[in-house]
Amino acid sequence: MATNAPWPGQWVADRLGVALHGEGLHDLLGLALRRNPKRAHLLVSQVLGKHVPQRPDTVYGHGFRLGRRVRELLGPAEADRAVVLGYAETATGLGHSVADGLGTAPYLHSTRREVPGVAPAGGFEEEHSHATGHFLLPADPALLAGPGPLVLVDDEFSTGRTIRNTIRDLHGRHPRDHYVVVALTDLRPPADRTALTAFASALSTRIDVLTLSTGTVTLPPGVLARGQALVAAHEPPAERPAPVGSLLGGPDGNSARRVELGWPEGLPDGGRHGFSPEHRERLEAALPAMGRRLADALPDSARRVLVLGNEELMYAPLRLAQALQDALGTAEGEPETTVRYSTTTRSPVLAVDDPGYAIRTRIVFGAHDGPTDEGSRERYAYNVTGFDAVVCVVDSVGDTDALYEPGGLLGRLAGVTETVLLAVVPSYRPNGNDRSMSRTAPRPLPEPLRGPDFSSYRPDEVGWLLKDLSGVELEAPTEEREEAIQSGGAHYAESLPVEYQPTPEYQELFRTALAGSAARIARAVGAVTELVLAERGPDAVLVSLARAGTPVGVLMRRWARHAHGLDLPHYAVSIVRGRGIDANALRWLAAHHNAADAVFVDGWTGKGAITRELADAVAEFDGFNPDIAVLADPGGCVSTYGTRDDFLIPSACLNSTVSGLISRTVLNADLIGPDDFHGAKFYRELLGADVSGSFLDTVSAAFDAVADAVAEDVKALRSQDRSPTWAGWRAVERISEEYGIGDVNLVKPGVGETTRVLLRRVPWKILAQRGAGADLDHVRLLAAQRGVPVEEVDGLPYSCVGLIHPRYTRGATGTDGKAVGTK
Repeated sequence: MATNAPWPGQWVADRLGVALHGEGLHDLLGLALRRNPKRAHLLVSQVLGKHVPQRPDTVYGHGFRLGRRVRELLGPAEADRAVVLGYAETATGLGHSVADGLGTAPYLHSTRREVPGVAPAGGFEEEHSHATGHFLLPADPALLAGPGPLVLVDDEFSTGRTIRNTIRDLHGRHPRDHYVVVALTDLRPPADRTALTAFASALSTRIDVLTLSTGTVTLPPGVLARGQALVAAHEPPAERPAPVGSLLGGPDGNSARRVELGWPEGLPDGGRHGFSPEHRERLEAALPAMGRRLADALPDSARRVLVLGNEELMYAPLRLAQALQDALGTAEGEPETTVRYSTTTRSPVLAVDDPGYAIRTRIVFGAHDGPTDEGSRERYAYNVTGFDAVVCVVDSVGDTDALYEPGGLLGRLAGVTETVLLAVVPSYRPNGNDRSMSRTAPRPLPEPLRGPDFSSYRPDEVGWLLKDLSGVELEAPTEEREEAIQSGGAHYAESLPVEYQPTPEYQELFRTALAGSAARIARAVGAVTELVLAERGPDAVLVSLARAGTPVGVLMRRWARHAHGLDLPHYAVSIVRGRGIDANALRWLAAHHNAADAVFVDGWTGKGAITRELADAVAEFDGFNPDIAVLADPGGCVSTYGTRDDFLIPSACLNSTVSGLISRTVLNADLIGPDDFHGAKFYRELLGADVSGSFLDTVSAAFDAVADAVAEDVKALRSQDRSPTWAGWRAVERISEEYGIGDVNLVKPGVGETTRVLLRRVPWKILAQRGAGADLDHVRLLAAQRGVPVEEVDGLPYSCVGLIHPRYTRGATGTDGKAVGTK
């Protein structure tokens, strides 16, 4: 490579002002652009072998040497007890290489692929990933149960949230004394470094971090908008499929053909179900012969060869690329025939043919290793042009009809190189069935649940994309849940709080609040529905975020029918903070509706955590718009809302009895498998206390009275700048600092979120805007019942804020005689 070659991030840096600070970062990372509602720039590793083809020994060497450093850190005795866990999809090969460097460590990587018949041993969400949730599917569940160190490997360490999610999930199942986090680069800001230290302290464990380079990324003001404008200006037109022809060596003379590798029988194709040191020995012994078979299949004219892996299948293609390079031999300096390695990906990135840009070329092809509801989803391969031959390596699950169809991977590759070879690695099945699962019928996702069998809503008003867990005992005392959540021993979505049963005084307060606010709610419902119809059209599909968004979705559906005669489809899906949206639910929606028509609905915004969560979660699912429509947006987090006032929405006052008798949603790996929707319970036993229909009917009865006001509101809203301001997030950060809380997740802003704190959590105190009136009557009553102080303050962008103390301990006694939180 020429020494004067530009840095492959200069194009983005010059246009957006993005800068990397840290020794060695420019050697490891380039920059590109992507479509993303939160972050337009993408850090592109030059040594990972994902987006940028690289020498296989360079890719493998970086991971192997990191593994050696881990061994030095642990010492021989602890290193021999360690287990290595890599992250799908980008770090599966890197993690495997680290395990090789450790020498004696078994390896497992997380997976996004559903494997029927294999029970998950854990799961978590990657909060800022473009993709969906992770499953841990070891053939031997005891692999993750040992007391030795756990080594977690990712390509980039940007915030630490994914690491904390993983450790929280696994530590709650099998606590251990030591974790080591390994990455190529560590770009965490100081606050996230402090958060990891505090997290380790809370778990009474040790967490070490090892990386090749440490630094920071600086972003100038307005970078997101300018980045999105750049993407829009340079995005090419949709690509037309290349003709496939006879890709497997038919009579037309096409040189592309299948190469039989001679992969050892029963040897895992990677770490999806675990890869032991014994497996490693078998692979090392077989690699030279497999490398020679690939070399013999190449035409003599091939001088530049790319070995292309497939998404999570990174390690096997990497080792095959090394073996191919060894088989081709080396001369002085560079080999006569050079081999490079990279893999396909789910991540959509803009390609710009400029030497100062990391992604020069892109091919787009249809997914070929998932169920039919994923079959139309796009996959990508970057920088794969300019090679004389491409060796495409897939596992047998990916060896499907879609691989060969027009617009499939092989056809796309045939359009950019003279020779395409296909090498298929047998997909390993832990139950001993190693037969190819290619071209098999996918398992269909279940149909939505509907009332009266599930929920007290009418069957036409909402379809619940949930798994019915009504027969499972999931409730735990509030204090126990709080202690487990804050200690990291459990995620809040793994259990349910005991349903609050209102006192007669509180029930009367709810009825009074509903009577006094019905017109105001109807007005907000009308305004937000009219905005949705004006901007998204009459084919909109309402997708409410269960459960707070569901009554709002029903009301919006009623307004559309009342005002326009439209019967909008309406579904409820689960989204879990820290673990993302239900990917199976999105797949179902994409299979039954146009994804672009989906409109996500919630009741109100707090600090915007769910807004951010949703934006990250749906980025991978082509066509979905991550914007949320809400009744009230006091946090300034969205652009589609009925009002930005923080006012009482009576459906926030109660739990299931105002939400169709449905519990909050549950994501528990012991109950929710790879093919399942997230779960929830239907509390049939509370039918006598149900006010769900009364709430809807009271608000709907006010539609005619507010019609003129709605028209004026919509006119005003459409003429305003409704861009998110994130004022609420800034206020939460300030409150967190002023009150010494440190964790913004324990600050719950707005009357709706404060009510949830009082009903479900262990509150410390309530901050109320001085002079707030009847909207807070129910808050004051609940606070009095639980012995929680209400502190009046000035300058809140919300009417009130609920605080949960981070130093929760058991021992104090509340008014009901149960333990409550104390400092």
